[in-house]
Amino acid sequence: MAPPRNVVKIAVQMSDAIPQLIQLDQAKPLATVLKEVCDAWTLTHPEHYALQFADGHRKYITENNRLEIKNGSILCLSTAPDLKAQQLLGRLQNTSREGCCEVLRNLVLLASDMTFAQEVISRDGLQKLSTIIENGDDLGEMLALGLRAFLELMEHGVVSWETLSIPFVKKVVSYVNMNLMDASVQPLALRLLESVTLSSPALGQLVKSEVPLDRLLVHLQVMNHQLQTKAMALLTALLQGASPAERKEMLDHLWKKNLRQFIYKNIIHSAAPMGDEMAHHLYVLQALTLGLLEPRMRTPLDPYSQEQRDQLQALRQAAFEPEGESLGTGLNADRRRSLCVREFRKLGFSNSNPAQDLERVPPGLLALDNMVYFSRHAPSAYSRFVLENSSREDKHECPFARSSIQLTVLLCELLHVGEPCSETAQDFSPMFFSQDHSFHELFCVAIQLLNKTWKEMRATQEDFDKVMQVVREQLARTLALKPTSLEIFRTKVNALTYGEVLKLRQTERLHQEGTLAPPILELREKLKPELMGLIRQQRLLRLCEGMLFRKISSRRRQDKLWFCCLSPNHKVLQYGDVEEGANPPTLESLPEQLPVADIRALLMGKDCPHVREKGSGKQNKCPYFHFPRTSMSWLSPSAMTMGRKKHTSTSLPPPNGISTCGQMG
Repeated sequence: MAPPRNVVKIAVQMSDAIPQLIQLDQAKPLATVLKEVCDAWTLTHPEHYALQFADGHRKYITENNRLEIKNGSILCLSTAPDLKAQQLLGRLQNTSREGCCEVLRNLVLLASDMTFAQEVISRDGLQKLSTIIENGDDLGEMLALGLRAFLELMEHGVVSWETLSIPFVKKVVSYVNMNLMDASVQPLALRLLESVTLSSPALGQLVKSEVPLDRLLVHLQVMNHQLQTKAMALLTALLQGASPAERKEMLDHLWKKNLRQFIYKNIIHSAAPMGDEMAHHLYVLQALTLGLLEPRMRTPLDPYSQEQRDQLQALRQAAFEPEGESLGTGLNADRRRSLCVREFRKLGFSNSNPAQDLERVPPGLLALDNMVYFSRHAPSAYSRFVLENSSREDKHECPFARSSIQLTVLLCELLHVGEPCSETAQDFSPMFFSQDHSFHELFCVAIQLLNKTWKEMRATQEDFDKVMQVVREQLARTLALKPTSLEIFRTKVNALTYGEVLKLRQTERLHQEGTLAPPILELREKLKPELMGLIRQQRLLRLCEGMLFRKISSRRRQDKLWFCCLSPNHKVLQYGDVEEGANPPTLESLPEQLPVADIRALLMGKDCPHVREKGSGKQNKCPYFHFPRTSMSWLSPSAMTMGRKKHTSTSLPPPNGISTCGQMG
């Protein structure tokens, strides 16, 4: 018969005694259970004993946590926590140095248990430990054990960090500032000061004034992983407790001292693996540094600020200065103002007054900062972006200013600018520490990516939001790879073309729909030969039907047509001129022929010489047969295969001597 559900079978052991196998009734009071266990071993005064878990942190069993006991648990009978605390604290004051170290080891071992910690704290255990720390009679193992026991007791939150005395905090600070100190002491002292700084603003200001930033930099440069981690923890705690102005001043000082370069070379690229705690502190440091951009992001452009107006004019002049000088010379004020408005429109501002575009927050002035940075640090790329889009048709131009404003908002969202730091996140970007002005440099890469994607999508103004969605995906996917430098980021994000994004979307959608499941893939492979045969047959039929093409003359005129089709035996392409509006000609009426076997290559789309040389003024005399990429869907696989196999010098004579490629009508 099975035991009741509230009864568990456990083992209880004690030093120098045979273990007991008992059935513990969870409904029975714990004092009664202890008495029964003590009676089995003929022990008197059961109130002097307690049960602990035999493994792990040896947690004491109480009425609150007894349900954690499961079938098969191993418990041990030990001294009750109140009696144990009294014994240890008594020995702490009346023993030798070696005896004191032994007591402190026991305290460290048991202090993580809440029940024991409360007993120690209630007996002034923290005061006794603080006396050992403040006296500093032993700067080695005894001090390290005292700090560790003190920290373990304080971590329970029974006593507030704000109750610590100023002399005690200053004494701990002195251990951090000492040059010659035991390697086990300073990480513990740094950890204690971090907790003080995060928990008490008043004592945090004391720590900030007593611990120089340069001293923390010294600790960071010591090749001791634990010391580096705790120094970084105190550094980020001090930055979090500082005002925005103080934080900026502190970070400026740290960057001047090459902290960024040291983190990048000696922590991120260290041979030793980075721990979770260090990753969290680097995340906090990155978030706090990017947070310095928030005031600019939240501030709209002031149309009455001469400095900001000068920055806008500098943007215009950097793109159109030669043109502006030539057109603006000798013009009156109205004509000059009209010229400026037209040039700002070419820059991609939506309003005649560009200040109105930058009144939106976010991104506020941060968008202007990005545009100015791009124009000054990548002037050739900036000019190329603006002038290239100024020369496009209106519906296909990529607006630089509008794109920059929206892209700045996007980067702020992806990098969580202005958001509070998470207490557990570790998602820092190694690239951030590889580059000064990392946000602005990232913008320079992203704005050129946006222009590239715009062209790949052949976008118009109506597609602006769609382009931004693709750019967001490109940036987010690449940032998720955690590239270690800006150049690696640039390479990876540029390789993630619009076509690659579509492929990834399709693959992910297929995975979600289960289309890539093994049974479906197996069925697809079985049906593939039949489907490929149908596709081949359809393409051959389309080739045999033929198609009209526009003839492009040397003057780029398209006022004539020619017709081309494949013969019924699939061996000859027949073509000839036709009149506008006439019915498709019969096969017999087409005067020119070209054996399919003589075709050397098949060029499509941008690979066609007449597309590559468009606007160059050169006349194309290419001996290849050209189809626009849009007509590729009806090309015969057999025709393409024969064109690859037979490499002859035979060329396709252009219709009626026109030495240019035909295009689809």
